[in-house]
Amino acid sequence: MLALENPLRLGVFAGLLLALAIAERVWPRRGDARPAWRQATNLALMAIDTALLRVVFPVLAVAFAAGLAARGIGLLPWLGIDGWIAVVLAILALDLAIYWQHRLFHRIPLLWRLHRVHHADTAFDVTLAVRFHPLEIALSMAIKFAVVAALGAPPLAVLLFEVALSAGSLFTHADLRLPPAVDRVLRWFVVTPDMHRVHHSVHRAETDSNFSFHLSLWDRLFGSYVEAPRDGHTGMAIGLHEFRAPADQTLPALLLNPFRDPPATGRATEA
Repeated sequence: MLALENPLRLGVFAGLLLALAIAERVWPRRGDARPAWRQATNLALMAIDTALLRVVFPVLAVAFAAGLAARGIGLLPWLGIDGWIAVVLAILALDLAIYWQHRLFHRIPLLWRLHRVHHADTAFDVTLAVRFHPLEIALSMAIKFAVVAALGAPPLAVLLFEVALSAGSLFTHADLRLPPAVDRVLRWFVVTPDMHRVHHSVHRAETDSNFSFHLSLWDRLFGSYVEAPRDGHTGMAIGLHEFRAPADQTLPALLLNPFRDPPATGRATEA
């Protein structure tokens, strides 16, 4: 399984990234996927994130889970839960954990400084799925390790979740027009691009909503679901009020963003 992890994850990620990059130009929702320079900046940030993970973490999540499984560490082994039941429960628990992690990154000011790099993009397309500050990526991996250890998540569950996490993030950030009837049905089960786009609105009440990554039920269950942006999907402004200048979107500016103080009239006062 460990030998398959990297080829599987890379193959799914690269194939879906290419497919969605084409699809959002053929069936665009807003036309945000046009500026190549901005997409190149987001992809450059992803390259830095990937390099950092390889340096900071000697093993990634699946190998870490395999080491724990060999020693029977974690809640699921202690309860005697194994097989496909353990896989399904672990995937659900990981998805719930990432929902609450996402909410905390919005709620806690220090964590928001890291996460706002993702939200500062003024457009919404598939490359936004990989636009995260390296420090947020490292912290997210550490949190994931802690959850995997606490659960004793089976390696197969972690592998499936990691693949789904990459694929789901690409899909939900795509500037893709789905038929309204399809979107309405899908979002009862999973997050759709229209559902997640609300989360990237400049209006704070909308930014602080729709935190789910895969299963949309978490937002409905915990009261953070917003059906549509108040300005409409084609008319809404994407990003943050305080970081809209072209100079804020360069790679150096994104890397330095968490260490800058936003204007006093920014996110804290806008609703």
